[in-house]
Amino acid sequence: MFVPKIDRLIGLGVYATKASGISGVIRYFVEDFVVEEILVDGSRAEINQPPTRQVLSSSPLKNRYLLCILVKRNWDTFIAVRSIAEQLAINSKQISIAGIKDAKAVTAQFITIENASMKDVQKVNVKDIKIHPIGYLRNKLSAYYLLGNNFHIKIKAVNYSKSLVKKRISKIVEELGIVGGVPNFFGHQRFGTTRPITHLVGKAIVKGDFKKAAMLFLAKPSSHEHPASRQARENLQKNQNYEQALQRFPKQLRYERLMLKHLVEKPNDFSGAFKRIPIKLQELFLQAYQSYLFNKFLSKRITNGFSLNVAELGDYVVNIEHSGLPMLTMHKIATSEALVEINNAIKAGKMRVAIPLIGFRQPFSRGVQGEIEKQILEEEGIKPESFKIAAMPEMSGRGKLRTTITPLKNFLLQEVSCDPNNPQKYQTQVSFMLFRGSYATTLLREIMKPRNPIKAGF
Repeated sequence: MFVPKIDRLIGLGVYATKASGISGVIRYFVEDFVVEEILVDGSRAEINQPPTRQVLSSSPLKNRYLLCILVKRNWDTFIAVRSIAEQLAINSKQISIAGIKDAKAVTAQFITIENASMKDVQKVNVKDIKIHPIGYLRNKLSAYYLLGNNFHIKIKAVNYSKSLVKKRISKIVEELGIVGGVPNFFGHQRFGTTRPITHLVGKAIVKGDFKKAAMLFLAKPSSHEHPASRQARENLQKNQNYEQALQRFPKQLRYERLMLKHLVEKPNDFSGAFKRIPIKLQELFLQAYQSYLFNKFLSKRITNGFSLNVAELGDYVVNIEHSGLPMLTMHKIATSEALVEINNAIKAGKMRVAIPLIGFRQPFSRGVQGEIEKQILEEEGIKPESFKIAAMPEMSGRGKLRTTITPLKNFLLQEVSCDPNNPQKYQTQVSFMLFRGSYATTLLREIMKPRNPIKAGF
């Protein structure tokens, strides 16, 4: 089956389903992609509704953290947090989130704000951002509290008839049911769709080449980005004049401009330039490279015909909580003595197969899966210990496990109707829930099988 080049560039070399896709376009409008967060206690952040559970204090005297629902439209999560912090005249580190949400979407999520009053928060006025204070907590929010996300998505500009769309989606969901869920690939937004270079920056950092890493981030252009940005990058690539680049880089390229300001003062301090951008973004580069390698490992497993929900000898398997979340620290290796018992536990939903996100403390799988991982790392010229970054220890990657599949919950094909924006074509509306760390675009990729992911809105 045809796999677009941009998919292969980020390690997505295969589909888990064989049925034909419906094509179409996501994010035709920002409102076509809605994300609503769910916490492990059942609390839901909804776009137009108050939270479904509230057992909170209204007094900040003993509780330092104000819990709020942040609703944003077409905002990067980190930039939204920084804008809110600026309005409150606080450090952005005082605002905590459970998970990063899609930028080109309408999203609702929980945040906590340290030492903030409801009155002050209600005064925040930022375009396309709303904050609804709920009450006070003893602890700040973190990924530990996140269960997953509900998605409500419209796929527009579909060329096929209603009956064929329904048939194809039904077949794909049926195939995923046999697989055991959605392949747990990292989606396009992990790497940047219009300019998928985040993992390349991460690879250069892992290899200790900070100059190459910086120039990839700053100066590698993409034909799909805004012409002004592309031209600025091309000029920097040619002349490596940081002062001139700082004048020419568009203001919306905030992180690039922060790095350029540093390089104007210290032209050879490339690791120092990376330190000028937020630590979360610094970490994303290396994590993106780990994600790329994981995608390669998982693609190769599928290509080689090994199941995603049946353990082979040497596979990692992890225990599953009652909530459905994997307990990644509760893992074991599938041995010949335990293989039948392990696969029975997988069938019962008590365990799941997992693959390493390679790092300096995460060993390879064993058996055939381990051979796949070793071969890919050898091709990349990387060793697990390479993820210990001496120049920037805070960026180092210990590694961990990630499950091969993620369950698809509450999938509903809500309607197939005429597309008001594309005459003679149809739009499809679907909703579903995925656990934290999983990407809606991975499911949509299986459903749509787009020939051009960029034009398709990925």
